[in-house]
Amino acid sequence: MAVRWTPTRMAELERAVEHGQRVALTRRGSEYVVVARRLRTYSRVDILVGWLPMTGETIDFELTEIDSFDVLGS
Repeated sequence: MAVRWTPTRMAELERAVEHGQRVALTRRGSEYVVVARRLRTYSRVDILVGWLPMTGETIDFELTEIDSFDVLGS
């Protein structure tokens, strides 16, 4: 079941991007811990761009595909 993106949850995600915080999320049964880099929209789809510090790779996560989401740390 996908995350319900309420205004409060979106504000939390936007703050994580603004402050470059780590985010733990699951998508299709896989868990990721990424540094939130930016939010973008492509063809009316909202996307979180996350950076994997261990590999230097960036991954795009469509918000509608995210099953769980938590900002780590303060």
